[in-house]
Amino acid sequence: MGRGFFILMAMLTCWLAPGLRGAEVGLMKIDGAIGPATADYIARGIQVASGRGYSCLIIQLDTPGGLLESTKQIVQAFYASPVPVVVYVAPSGANAASAGCFITLAADIAAMAPHTSIGAAHPVSMGGGGGEGKTDEVMKQKLENYASSYIEAIAEKRGRNVAWARDSVTKSESITAERALELKVIDLIAPDVRDLLEQIDGRQVNGNALATKGAAVVDLPMAARERVFTLLWRPEVMLILMLVAIYGIIGELSSPGAILPGVVGAIALIVALYMASILPVNWAGLALIGVAVALLIIDVFAPTHGVLTFGGLVSFFLGALMLFDRGNPAFHLSLTYIIPATLLTGAFFLFVVGAGLRAQRLPVRVGKEAMIDKVAPALTRIDAAGGKIFVEGEYWNATSDQPIEPGQPVEIKGISGLTLKVQPKRA
Repeated sequence: MGRGFFILMAMLTCWLAPGLRGAEVGLMKIDGAIGPATADYIARGIQVASGRGYSCLIIQLDTPGGLLESTKQIVQAFYASPVPVVVYVAPSGANAASAGCFITLAADIAAMAPHTSIGAAHPVSMGGGGGEGKTDEVMKQKLENYASSYIEAIAEKRGRNVAWARDSVTKSESITAERALELKVIDLIAPDVRDLLEQIDGRQVNGNALATKGAAVVDLPMAARERVFTLLWRPEVMLILMLVAIYGIIGELSSPGAILPGVVGAIALIVALYMASILPVNWAGLALIGVAVALLIIDVFAPTHGVLTFGGLVSFFLGALMLFDRGNPAFHLSLTYIIPATLLTGAFFLFVVGAGLRAQRLPVRVGKEAMIDKVAPALTRIDAAGGKIFVEGEYWNATSDQPIEPGQPVEIKGISGLTLKVQPKRA
Protein backbone atom coordinates (compact mmCIF):
# COMPACT_ATOMS: atom_id res chain seq x y z
CA MET A 1 0.00 0.00 0.00
CA GLY A 2 2.76 2.43 0.99
CA ARG A 3 4.69 1.76 -2.22
CA GLY A 4 1.61 2.26 -4.38
CA PHE A 5 0.84 5.51 -2.59
CA PHE A 6 4.29 6.94 -3.33
CA ILE A 7 4.03 5.94 -7.02
CA LEU A 8 0.62 7.64 -7.25
CA MET A 9 1.98 10.82 -5.63
CA ALA A 10 4.95 10.88 -8.03
CA MET A 11 2.66 10.58 -11.04
CA LEU A 12 0.42 13.34 -9.70
CA THR A 13 3.43 15.60 -9.14
CA CYS A 14 4.62 15.10 -12.73
CA TRP A 15 1.13 15.87 -14.02
CA LEU A 16 0.86 19.06 -11.98
CA ALA A 17 4.49 20.16 -12.54
CA PRO A 18 3.80 22.68 -15.35
CA GLY A 19 1.25 24.45 -13.21
CA LEU A 20 3.49 24.39 -10.14
CA ARG A 21 6.37 25.92 -12.11
CA GLY A 22 4.44 29.10 -12.86
CA ALA A 23 4.36 30.99 -16.17
CA GLU A 24 7.26 30.63 -18.59
CA VAL A 25 8.19 32.44 -21.79
CA GLY A 26 10.63 31.41 -24.48
CA LEU A 27 13.43 33.71 -25.64
CA MET A 28 15.16 33.42 -29.01
CA LYS A 29 17.99 35.71 -30.14
CA ILE A 30 18.61 36.56 -33.80
CA ASP A 31 21.66 38.65 -34.58
CA GLY A 32 22.65 38.85 -38.24
CA ALA A 33 21.23 38.38 -41.71
CA ILE A 34 17.91 36.61 -42.23
CA GLY A 35 18.31 33.40 -44.23
CA PRO A 36 17.02 29.83 -44.51
CA ALA A 37 18.62 28.79 -41.20
CA THR A 38 16.88 31.70 -39.43
CA ALA A 39 13.50 30.63 -40.80
CA ASP A 40 14.08 27.04 -39.62
CA TYR A 41 15.19 28.27 -36.19
CA ILE A 42 12.07 30.38 -35.69
CA ALA A 43 9.74 27.60 -36.91
CA ARG A 44 11.35 25.18 -34.45
CA GLY A 45 11.12 27.76 -31.64
CA ILE A 46 7.39 28.20 -32.22
CA GLN A 47 6.88 24.42 -32.07
CA VAL A 48 8.87 24.14 -28.84
CA ALA A 49 7.06 27.08 -27.23
CA SER A 50 3.70 25.58 -28.17
CA GLY A 51 4.63 22.11 -26.93
CA ARG A 52 5.86 23.40 -23.57
CA GLY A 53 2.87 25.68 -23.05
CA TYR A 54 4.84 28.95 -22.84
CA SER A 55 2.84 32.13 -22.28
CA CYS A 56 4.52 33.68 -25.30
CA LEU A 57 7.65 33.51 -27.46
CA ILE A 58 9.99 36.52 -27.48
CA ILE A 59 12.28 36.96 -30.49
CA GLN A 60 15.06 39.43 -29.74
CA LEU A 61 16.03 40.84 -33.12
CA ASP A 62 19.00 42.76 -34.51
CA THR A 63 19.39 42.39 -38.28
CA PRO A 64 20.55 44.41 -41.30
CA GLY A 65 18.09 42.47 -43.50
CA GLY A 66 18.10 39.27 -45.49
CA LEU A 67 16.33 37.13 -48.05
CA LEU A 68 12.73 37.81 -49.07
CA GLU A 69 11.84 34.11 -49.33
CA SER A 70 13.05 33.40 -45.79
CA THR A 71 11.19 36.49 -44.55
CA LYS A 72 7.96 35.18 -46.07
CA GLN A 73 8.42 31.84 -44.33
CA ILE A 74 8.90 33.60 -40.97
CA VAL A 75 5.82 35.79 -41.46
CA GLN A 76 3.71 32.75 -42.34
CA ALA A 77 5.03 30.95 -39.24
CA PHE A 78 3.94 33.94 -37.11
CA TYR A 79 0.46 33.88 -38.60
CA ALA A 80 0.06 30.15 -37.93
CA SER A 81 1.62 30.21 -34.44
CA PRO A 82 -0.61 28.98 -31.60
CA VAL A 83 1.70 30.87 -29.21
CA PRO A 84 1.72 34.69 -29.11
CA VAL A 85 4.89 35.98 -30.78
CA VAL A 86 6.64 39.08 -29.48
CA VAL A 87 9.40 40.61 -31.62
CA TYR A 88 11.71 42.74 -29.49
CA VAL A 89 14.29 44.86 -31.36
CA ALA A 90 17.16 44.97 -28.88
CA PRO A 91 19.60 45.74 -27.34
CA SER A 92 20.07 49.51 -27.59
CA GLY A 93 21.72 50.32 -30.90
CA ALA A 94 20.08 47.35 -32.64
CA ASN A 95 18.33 47.71 -35.99
CA ALA A 96 15.41 45.98 -37.68
CA ALA A 97 16.21 46.93 -41.26
CA SER A 98 14.86 45.55 -44.50
CA ALA A 99 13.61 42.00 -43.78
CA GLY A 100 13.69 42.80 -40.06
CA CYS A 101 11.05 45.48 -40.61
CA PHE A 102 8.67 42.93 -42.17
CA ILE A 103 9.28 40.48 -39.33
CA THR A 104 8.72 43.09 -36.60
CA LEU A 105 5.46 44.32 -38.11
CA ALA A 106 4.20 40.73 -38.49
CA ALA A 107 4.52 39.91 -34.77
CA ASP A 108 1.52 39.78 -32.43
CA ILE A 109 3.34 42.34 -30.28
CA ALA A 110 6.09 44.59 -31.66
CA ALA A 111 8.48 46.12 -29.16
CA MET A 112 11.78 47.97 -29.32
CA ALA A 113 14.49 48.94 -26.88
CA PRO A 114 15.35 52.66 -26.54
CA HIS A 115 17.75 54.04 -29.16
CA THR A 116 17.05 51.34 -31.74
CA SER A 117 15.74 51.81 -35.30
CA ILE A 118 13.46 50.17 -37.83
CA GLY A 119 12.77 50.60 -41.56
CA ALA A 120 14.59 50.84 -44.89
CA ALA A 121 12.63 47.88 -46.26
CA HIS A 122 13.24 48.58 -49.96
CA PRO A 123 13.24 45.25 -51.88
CA VAL A 124 16.62 45.89 -53.58
CA SER A 125 18.29 45.88 -50.18
CA MET A 126 16.39 42.72 -49.24
CA GLY A 127 18.22 40.64 -51.84
CA GLY A 128 16.55 37.60 -53.32
CA GLY A 129 17.53 38.10 -56.93
CA GLY A 130 20.79 38.66 -58.65
CA GLY A 131 21.89 42.09 -57.60
CA GLU A 132 21.48 45.34 -59.47
CA GLY A 133 23.59 44.08 -62.35
CA LYS A 134 20.92 41.54 -63.22
CA THR A 135 17.61 43.21 -62.32
CA ASP A 136 16.39 45.76 -64.85
CA GLU A 137 14.14 48.71 -64.05
CA VAL A 138 10.93 46.85 -64.88
CA MET A 139 11.78 43.98 -62.55
CA LYS A 140 12.78 46.44 -59.82
CA GLN A 141 9.43 48.15 -60.11
CA LYS A 142 7.57 44.84 -59.99
CA LEU A 143 9.52 43.74 -56.92
CA GLU A 144 8.92 47.09 -55.21
CA ASN A 145 5.18 46.91 -55.93
CA TYR A 146 5.05 43.37 -54.54
CA ALA A 147 7.02 44.26 -51.40
CA SER A 148 4.95 47.39 -50.71
CA SER A 149 1.65 45.53 -51.05
CA TYR A 150 3.01 42.68 -48.91
CA ILE A 151 4.10 44.94 -46.04
CA GLU A 152 0.81 46.87 -46.26
CA ALA A 153 -1.08 43.60 -45.80
CA ILE A 154 1.09 42.73 -42.79
CA ALA A 155 0.57 46.16 -41.17
CA GLU A 156 -3.18 46.05 -41.81
CA LYS A 157 -3.50 42.55 -40.32
CA ARG A 158 -1.68 43.60 -37.14
CA GLY A 159 -3.39 47.02 -36.90
CA ARG A 160 -0.23 49.05 -37.43
CA ASN A 161 0.57 52.18 -39.46
CA VAL A 162 -0.06 51.10 -43.06
CA ALA A 163 1.08 54.38 -44.64
CA TRP A 164 4.46 54.30 -42.91
CA ALA A 165 4.88 50.61 -43.72
CA ARG A 166 4.42 51.41 -47.41
CA ASP A 167 6.89 54.31 -47.19
CA SER A 168 9.49 52.04 -45.59
CA VAL A 169 9.52 50.12 -48.88
CA THR A 170 8.91 52.79 -51.50
CA LYS A 171 10.91 55.59 -49.81
CA SER A 172 13.27 53.50 -47.64
CA GLU A 173 11.97 55.31 -44.55
CA SER A 174 13.82 54.50 -41.34
CA ILE A 175 12.83 55.76 -37.86
CA THR A 176 13.89 55.46 -34.23
CA ALA A 177 12.04 53.43 -31.61
CA GLU A 178 10.60 56.58 -30.06
CA ARG A 179 9.26 57.80 -33.41
CA ALA A 180 7.96 54.30 -34.23
CA LEU A 181 5.90 54.28 -31.03
CA GLU A 182 4.55 57.73 -31.80
CA LEU A 183 3.48 56.63 -35.33
CA LYS A 184 1.96 53.39 -33.98
CA VAL A 185 4.40 51.26 -35.92
CA ILE A 186 5.20 49.33 -32.74
CA ASP A 187 3.29 48.69 -29.52
CA LEU A 188 5.77 49.62 -26.82
CA ILE A 189 9.33 50.50 -25.80
CA ALA A 190 11.06 48.44 -23.12
CA PRO A 191 14.64 48.81 -21.85
CA ASP A 192 14.99 45.08 -21.10
CA VAL A 193 13.17 41.74 -21.26
CA ARG A 194 11.92 41.91 -17.67
CA ASP A 195 10.30 45.30 -18.26
CA LEU A 196 8.89 43.98 -21.53
CA LEU A 197 7.18 41.10 -19.69
CA GLU A 198 5.62 43.51 -17.19
CA GLN A 199 4.30 45.78 -19.94
CA ILE A 200 2.69 43.03 -22.03
CA ASP A 201 1.12 41.32 -18.99
CA GLY A 202 -2.65 41.29 -19.44
CA ARG A 203 -2.59 42.28 -23.13
CA GLN A 204 -5.14 40.56 -25.31
CA VAL A 205 -3.75 38.39 -28.10
CA ASN A 206 -6.20 36.31 -30.14
CA GLY A 207 -8.83 36.72 -27.43
CA ASN A 208 -6.58 35.60 -24.57
CA ALA A 209 -4.90 37.75 -21.92
CA LEU A 210 -1.17 37.26 -21.52
CA ALA A 211 0.13 36.31 -18.09
CA THR A 212 3.80 37.25 -18.24
CA LYS A 213 4.50 39.31 -15.13
CA GLY A 214 7.18 37.52 -13.14
CA ALA A 215 7.35 34.72 -15.74
CA ALA A 216 10.52 32.67 -15.99
CA VAL A 217 12.50 33.33 -19.17
CA VAL A 218 13.75 30.17 -20.91
CA ASP A 219 16.44 30.59 -23.57
CA LEU A 220 15.89 28.67 -26.82
CA PRO A 221 19.35 28.68 -28.46
CA MET A 222 20.09 27.61 -32.01
CA ALA A 223 20.71 23.93 -32.58
CA ALA A 224 24.15 22.91 -33.84
CA ARG A 225 22.79 22.31 -37.35
CA GLU A 226 21.18 25.76 -37.43
CA ARG A 227 24.39 27.44 -36.22
CA VAL A 228 26.39 25.67 -38.92
CA PHE A 229 23.98 26.72 -41.68
CA THR A 230 23.87 30.28 -40.33
CA LEU A 231 27.65 30.44 -40.69
CA LEU A 232 27.51 28.88 -44.16
CA TRP A 233 24.97 31.30 -45.64
CA ARG A 234 27.44 34.16 -45.73
CA PRO A 235 29.10 35.82 -48.74
CA GLU A 236 32.59 35.32 -47.25
CA VAL A 237 31.99 31.59 -46.94
CA MET A 238 30.80 31.37 -50.54
CA LEU A 239 33.92 33.24 -51.71
CA ILE A 240 36.14 30.86 -49.75
CA LEU A 241 34.33 27.84 -51.21
CA MET A 242 34.81 29.25 -54.71
CA LEU A 243 38.53 29.67 -54.05
CA VAL A 244 38.79 26.11 -52.71
CA ALA A 245 36.95 24.85 -55.83
CA ILE A 246 39.27 26.80 -58.17
CA TYR A 247 42.46 25.83 -56.37
CA GLY A 248 41.44 22.19 -55.94
CA ILE A 249 40.28 21.50 -59.49
CA ILE A 250 43.07 23.48 -61.21
CA GLY A 251 45.62 21.97 -58.83
CA GLU A 252 44.46 18.47 -59.77
CA LEU A 253 44.67 19.27 -63.50
CA SER A 254 48.17 20.71 -63.15
CA SER A 255 49.38 17.78 -61.00
CA PRO A 256 47.38 14.72 -62.12
CA GLY A 257 47.11 11.85 -59.67
CA ALA A 258 46.96 13.86 -56.44
CA ILE A 259 43.20 13.02 -56.21
CA LEU A 260 42.54 14.83 -52.90
CA PRO A 261 42.63 18.40 -54.35
CA GLY A 262 40.24 17.36 -57.11
CA VAL A 263 37.77 15.74 -54.68
CA VAL A 264 37.82 18.68 -52.27
CA GLY A 265 37.51 21.15 -55.17
CA ALA A 266 34.53 19.30 -56.68
CA ILE A 267 32.67 19.21 -53.34
CA ALA A 268 33.37 22.91 -52.73
CA LEU A 269 32.13 23.74 -56.24
CA ILE A 270 28.81 21.91 -55.72
CA VAL A 271 28.21 23.62 -52.35
CA ALA A 272 29.12 27.04 -53.80
CA LEU A 273 26.70 26.57 -56.72
CA TYR A 274 23.94 25.57 -54.28
CA MET A 275 24.60 28.68 -52.21
CA ALA A 276 24.52 30.79 -55.39
CA SER A 277 20.96 29.59 -56.03
CA ILE A 278 19.86 30.98 -52.64
CA LEU A 279 22.05 33.99 -51.93
CA PRO A 280 21.53 37.20 -53.98
CA VAL A 281 24.43 36.59 -56.36
CA ASN A 282 25.23 38.95 -59.22
CA TRP A 283 25.92 36.64 -62.17
CA ALA A 284 28.00 39.31 -63.94
CA GLY A 285 30.43 39.18 -61.01
CA LEU A 286 30.51 35.39 -61.21
CA ALA A 287 31.24 35.59 -64.96
CA LEU A 288 34.14 38.00 -64.34
CA ILE A 289 35.67 35.53 -61.88
CA GLY A 290 35.37 32.81 -64.54
CA VAL A 291 37.10 35.07 -67.09
CA ALA A 292 39.86 35.73 -64.54
CA VAL A 293 40.52 32.02 -64.07
CA ALA A 294 40.65 31.50 -67.85
CA LEU A 295 43.14 34.38 -68.33
CA LEU A 296 45.39 33.12 -65.55
CA ILE A 297 45.44 29.58 -66.99
CA ILE A 298 46.18 30.84 -70.51
CA ASP A 299 49.07 32.93 -69.20
CA VAL A 300 50.61 29.84 -67.60
CA PHE A 301 50.55 27.93 -70.93
CA ALA A 302 51.46 30.89 -73.12
CA PRO A 303 53.48 33.39 -71.06
CA THR A 304 52.74 36.98 -72.07
CA HIS A 305 55.18 38.70 -69.69
CA GLY A 306 52.40 39.17 -67.10
CA VAL A 307 49.84 40.94 -69.31
CA LEU A 308 47.18 38.23 -69.01
CA THR A 309 48.01 37.66 -65.34
CA PHE A 310 47.44 41.34 -64.59
CA GLY A 311 44.19 41.27 -66.59
CA GLY A 312 43.10 38.14 -64.74
CA LEU A 313 43.74 39.68 -61.33
CA VAL A 314 41.84 42.84 -62.26
CA SER A 315 38.95 40.72 -63.54
CA PHE A 316 38.95 38.63 -60.35
CA PHE A 317 38.98 41.74 -58.13
CA LEU A 318 36.08 43.36 -60.03
CA GLY A 319 34.15 40.08 -60.09
CA ALA A 320 34.50 39.61 -56.32
CA LEU A 321 33.52 43.26 -55.81
CA MET A 322 30.36 42.78 -57.91
CA LEU A 323 29.53 39.28 -56.67
CA PHE A 324 27.02 40.65 -54.15
CA ASP A 325 25.18 43.97 -53.89
CA ARG A 326 27.50 46.24 -51.90
CA GLY A 327 24.53 48.46 -51.02
CA ASN A 328 23.03 45.56 -49.05
CA PRO A 329 24.55 45.41 -45.55
CA ALA A 330 23.15 41.90 -45.04
CA PHE A 331 24.93 40.32 -48.02
CA HIS A 332 28.06 42.03 -49.31
CA LEU A 333 31.75 41.25 -49.48
CA SER A 334 34.20 43.48 -47.67
CA LEU A 335 37.52 44.53 -49.18
CA THR A 336 39.04 42.81 -46.16
CA TYR A 337 38.21 39.52 -47.92
CA ILE A 338 38.42 40.60 -51.57
CA ILE A 339 41.99 41.97 -51.59
CA PRO A 340 43.64 38.96 -49.85
CA ALA A 341 41.63 36.57 -52.05
CA THR A 342 42.85 38.37 -55.20
CA LEU A 343 46.50 38.32 -54.12
CA LEU A 344 46.29 34.68 -53.01
CA THR A 345 44.75 33.66 -56.34
CA GLY A 346 47.51 35.43 -58.28
CA ALA A 347 50.19 33.73 -56.17
CA PHE A 348 48.50 30.34 -56.60
CA PHE A 349 48.53 30.54 -60.40
CA LEU A 350 52.01 32.03 -60.61
CA PHE A 351 53.77 29.59 -58.32
CA VAL A 352 51.67 26.45 -57.72
CA VAL A 353 49.93 25.99 -61.08
CA GLY A 354 52.86 27.38 -63.06
CA ALA A 355 55.32 25.05 -61.33
CA GLY A 356 53.06 22.04 -61.88
CA LEU A 357 52.59 22.68 -65.58
CA ARG A 358 56.27 23.45 -66.13
CA ALA A 359 57.17 20.17 -64.42
CA GLN A 360 54.92 18.31 -66.86
CA ARG A 361 56.79 19.83 -69.81
CA LEU A 362 60.25 18.89 -68.51
CA PRO A 363 62.09 16.07 -70.34
CA VAL A 364 61.91 12.60 -68.80
CA ARG A 365 64.74 12.06 -66.32
CA VAL A 366 64.17 8.47 -65.21
CA GLY A 367 63.35 5.12 -66.84
CA LYS A 368 64.16 3.80 -70.31
CA GLU A 369 63.16 7.04 -72.02
CA ALA A 370 65.92 8.86 -70.12
CA MET A 371 68.56 6.93 -72.19
CA ILE A 372 67.52 8.47 -75.51
CA ASP A 373 70.40 10.48 -77.07
CA LYS A 374 72.90 9.14 -74.55
CA VAL A 375 76.34 8.03 -75.81
CA ALA A 376 78.06 4.75 -74.83
CA PRO A 377 80.91 2.60 -76.31
CA ALA A 378 80.09 -0.54 -78.28
CA LEU A 379 81.26 -3.70 -76.46
CA THR A 380 81.00 -5.89 -79.55
CA ARG A 381 80.42 -5.41 -83.23
CA ILE A 382 76.91 -4.03 -83.76
CA ASP A 383 74.95 -4.39 -86.96
CA ALA A 384 71.40 -5.26 -88.03
CA ALA A 385 71.81 -8.71 -86.43
CA GLY A 386 72.65 -7.22 -83.04
CA GLY A 387 75.47 -6.54 -80.61
CA LYS A 388 76.11 -5.36 -77.05
CA ILE A 389 76.67 -2.02 -75.29
CA PHE A 390 77.06 -1.03 -71.63
CA VAL A 391 74.98 1.95 -70.46
CA GLU A 392 73.52 3.16 -67.14
CA GLY A 393 75.33 0.35 -65.33
CA GLU A 394 73.69 -2.41 -67.39
CA TYR A 395 74.39 -4.53 -70.49
CA TRP A 396 71.95 -4.01 -73.35
CA ASN A 397 71.32 -5.66 -76.70
CA ALA A 398 71.68 -3.19 -79.53
CA THR A 399 71.05 -3.06 -83.28
CA SER A 400 72.24 -0.61 -85.92
CA ASP A 401 71.55 -0.06 -89.60
CA GLN A 402 75.24 0.78 -90.03
CA PRO A 403 78.03 -1.55 -88.87
CA ILE A 404 79.75 -0.36 -85.69
CA GLU A 405 83.09 -1.71 -84.53
CA PRO A 406 83.88 -2.57 -80.86
CA GLY A 407 84.93 0.47 -78.80
CA GLN A 408 83.30 2.92 -81.22
CA PRO A 409 80.97 5.41 -79.45
CA VAL A 410 77.32 5.00 -80.34
CA GLU A 411 74.29 7.21 -79.80
CA ILE A 412 71.01 5.68 -78.56
CA LYS A 413 68.05 6.68 -80.77
CA GLY A 414 65.27 4.30 -79.75
CA ILE A 415 64.15 1.44 -77.52
CA SER A 416 62.20 -1.66 -78.56
CA GLY A 417 61.54 -3.94 -75.62
CA LEU A 418 64.99 -4.82 -74.23
CA THR A 419 66.88 -3.85 -77.39
CA LEU A 420 68.34 -0.43 -78.07
CA LYS A 421 68.45 1.07 -81.53
CA VAL A 422 71.77 2.90 -81.99
CA GLN A 423 73.81 4.72 -84.61
CA PRO A 424 77.43 5.82 -84.80
CA LYS A 425 78.04 9.02 -82.88
CA ARG A 426 78.61 11.89 -85.22
CA ALA A 427 81.69 13.94 -84.74
